[in-house]
Amino acid sequence: MKRLINLAPSRGSRWLLGLLPFLLLAMVYLSLSNARLAENPNDRLLPTPATMASSFYHLATAENVRTGQIVLWTDTFASLERILIGVAISAFIGLVVGILNGGIPLIRAKLSPLVTVASLIPPMAILPILFIAFGTGEAAKIALIVIGVTPFLIRDLQGHALRLPDEQLIKAQTLGASSWQVLLRVLLPQLTPRLLNATRLALGSAWLFLIAAEAIAAQEGLGYRIFLVRRYLSMDVILPYVAWITLLAFLLDQILAWTSRLAFPWYHSGEGDKS
Repeated sequence: MKRLINLAPSRGSRWLLGLLPFLLLAMVYLSLSNARLAENPNDRLLPTPATMASSFYHLATAENVRTGQIVLWTDTFASLERILIGVAISAFIGLVVGILNGGIPLIRAKLSPLVTVASLIPPMAILPILFIAFGTGEAAKIALIVIGVTPFLIRDLQGHALRLPDEQLIKAQTLGASSWQVLLRVLLPQLTPRLLNATRLALGSAWLFLIAAEAIAAQEGLGYRIFLVRRYLSMDVILPYVAWITLLAFLLDQILAWTSRLAFPWYHSGEGDKS
């Protein structure tokens, strides 16, 4: 008799099982929405899918009377630019400092305590400081993402570097590799795919910091739009925007996953059907 722990669904079954929770959530939402609208047709808390689709279509196609821009795409491009720049800077700093901390004990002794303390500081608590230091422009929003994400990446890469087999480092040095060659030829190739995976995990926090910064000080952006229309209880705009942000985050995550599998197939060789 097969045990439950040994039963694995096929690829097609995984898709169906993965869709099942979404279908259940959709059914629950429709039932609650229909119940509220039956009591009060003007209720705005749980709009119908048709109402949300209509509002989303209008935002995606109609030009703003004041600016002449299409609201959805203006907000999307503004938010994507901020998060891509912030995550790219975080990944670069995380890779450099992570390799140095993981590979050179003298640097680790100096920087590791600072990184640990920085990772414990709530980024949202220093948002007012960032606005004072950088103003309410793009720099403060990007800085919040960098400050929130970078310590996590550094600690993850440093820990992975320290877990690498000592035999690899010893063999490289036996063959005459200098310290920098060990960092560039042994650590860097193995930490780069790890960086992509860690960045995928950090994307959720990066979006959180971006939405928070846009909600407080911005003139365009997905977070700005959500907090702008909340005063009118426009759930027909808020819910589609939340779904749109989720879709964008999912696409970024899949792009990173695809890049990692394409560039570093050896790193994923043991995943098989588990991925």
